[in-house]
Amino acid sequence: MNDSKPTSYRSAFIAVTSLFFMWGLITVLVDALIPRLKEVFELDYWQAGLVQVAWFMAYFIVSIPAGIMLGKIGYKKGILIGLGMAGIGLALFYPAAEVREFSLFLVALFVLASGITILQVAANPYVAVLGSPEKAASRLNLSQAFNSLGTTIAPILSASYLLSDTILTGDEIGGLDETAKQAYYASEANAVQMPFLFLGGCFLLLAFFVAMVSLPKIMGNTKVNFGSFTKVLSDKRLLFGAIGIFVYVGAEVSIGSFLVNYFIDLDLDSLVKEKAPLRSIVMFLSETFSGKKIEELDTKGIVGTFGLFYWGSAMIGRFVGAKLTSIVAPGKILMYFAFGAITMTALSLLSSGMAAVVFILLVGFFNSVMFPTIFTMSLENLGDEKPQGSGILCSAIVGGAVIPPLVGLLRDVGGDEWSFSLAFILPILCYFYITWYAMKFKSAVAK
Repeated sequence: MNDSKPTSYRSAFIAVTSLFFMWGLITVLVDALIPRLKEVFELDYWQAGLVQVAWFMAYFIVSIPAGIMLGKIGYKKGILIGLGMAGIGLALFYPAAEVREFSLFLVALFVLASGITILQVAANPYVAVLGSPEKAASRLNLSQAFNSLGTTIAPILSASYLLSDTILTGDEIGGLDETAKQAYYASEANAVQMPFLFLGGCFLLLAFFVAMVSLPKIMGNTKVNFGSFTKVLSDKRLLFGAIGIFVYVGAEVSIGSFLVNYFIDLDLDSLVKEKAPLRSIVMFLSETFSGKKIEELDTKGIVGTFGLFYWGSAMIGRFVGAKLTSIVAPGKILMYFAFGAITMTALSLLSSGMAAVVFILLVGFFNSVMFPTIFTMSLENLGDEKPQGSGILCSAIVGGAVIPPLVGLLRDVGGDEWSFSLAFILPILCYFYITWYAMKFKSAVAK
């Protein structure tokens, strides 16, 4: 019996971890839509931030109902429903791109994010309890490392397929004859439709795979209703942890969402053209992953390629974090990494050129352990009430809808004179809160 248990857990761990990979890939592709939609619909930074509002409001609205649903139908059926809803959201990108209607894009994003939310509510606590509680943070960091693998691949795909061509302004489109205009609209729609239809097919295949895998039942039957969520909020570790998730997701998404625009402000495009080593990096990445030459990429496509290193450093950090949190108190690791994120963001704002680029990319490494470590620390005292705690923590992911538009607003207020120097102070304040949380609740220990 003891021999079969690890084998059963291993299969379940692989199946659930594949979900982490897919929603990491999707989340960063959504980030890549921001600079594209900003130009297609001629939006300001505040309006472009509504993309993240549509995405992350789903976490706020759907998480607690998802927790109740999982309590009634179980993890496996919940995961399959989440995959199906995500697939529907991806399919909705086709008509949204066809008619070029921004509001339809927001609806498609909300449906897609609702499916991802159900997956998150189910998968995070499931991994946390899929073995000894002492290694929960380590396991979740490892699963999140594969989430980061998806976020690492996504910038290359987005630079090659979503950001590679030149977007025309409204005046330029108005100057085209009817035939050229329709050809341009068809090209624009295709650039968005095909990648997301392909991903929709991947979600269907993943649903088939999960349906074939036997997921062990970890928790007993626990009555979950709206009242039980109020009860678990009396646990301060969970309450302040939910705030920690809120500000962490807000900070990470803010930097990730505006990374392309930040690099444009830093004139990274010119640096790539001037510096042979940088040009070689972009050429290698673009030609390897998409078959496109650097001459086929515009400014957004060139600088967007460097997003690989932001999310790639997060992936490395999570593999490192999975090891560190298995031997050192997770709270201490969280404190050190949060302070590292503060330092890197500040150094980037105080620097220029390639130094500023490198420092902001390193923020990804220090972001790495924050979500899984805060998540497992927050659930530490809840026992069988972990589903309720998970629903609350996933609701707090709505920080990704609140903080990025505020960062965009600060960028608009600061203008070109301040660039992102004023805007990125808000993520720094978020990291200060996480540092405090880690110091306050660092009793979680690795054994």
